Parts: sequence; C-alpha cells; structure tokens
Amino acid sequence: MANLLIVDDDAGILSALRRTLRREGWNILLAGSPSEALEIIDQNRVDLILSDHKMPGMTGTELLGEVSRRSPETVRILITGWSEAIDEDELARIGVGAMVSKPWDDAELKAVLRQYLA
Repeated sequence: MANLLIVDDDAGILSALRRTLRREGWNILLAGSPSEALEIIDQNRVDLILSDHKMPGMTGTELLGEVSRRSPETVRILITGWSEAIDEDELARIGVGAMVSKPWDDAELKAVLRQYLA
C-alpha cells in the first residue's frame, strides 16, 4: 500500500482531500504544517507528497525542495490556488512531478496521483 502525505495549513482542505482520496487504497498521512510534514518524512516511508504552496513559515516549493534532499525517491506534487506565482523552473529543478490547481477536480486529482503511484 502506498503512503501518501498531504500537507496543508487549512484543516478543511486536509479533510476534503482525505475524503476525496480515502477509497483509493492508499495510506493517507496528514500534516498541518511544513515542519510536521518533515517530521513525518523523517519517520516514515512516503511514496508521494501532495503539498499546498502558500503556508506560514515555508512555502510548498521550499518544503518540496527539502523533501527532495531528505527523501529523493518521494514523488513531489504541488497543489495551489496561486499557480501564477510559482516559478516553474524552480519546480523542475527540485523534481516536482506535477502541479494541481485549487479548486481541484476530484477525477483529475485522482488520475494524477494514480499516474505517479503506479
């Protein structure tokens, strides 16, 4: 079973994403902050991390860059409502596989995650 870590500082978004993905057969881990996400990464095998971008203390891009250093085998995907503010060259440099826009389409999100967890 794949371990999927979802990171967002909005508890409502975390809950909605868990509801959306709960029947996919993945073990879903949740983190309400980048620091909590890094603790989870350090203590668990995480196959894919789905991270919000705009969070206090550290952006999703910064978090995924750190995940790239700590756990290079973890697939990194950004989910954001601020896609126009994202440096796509930076995403490519740190190995982000995809960027999903908020609000997300459930079927599209599942398809992206399935593709990277296949």
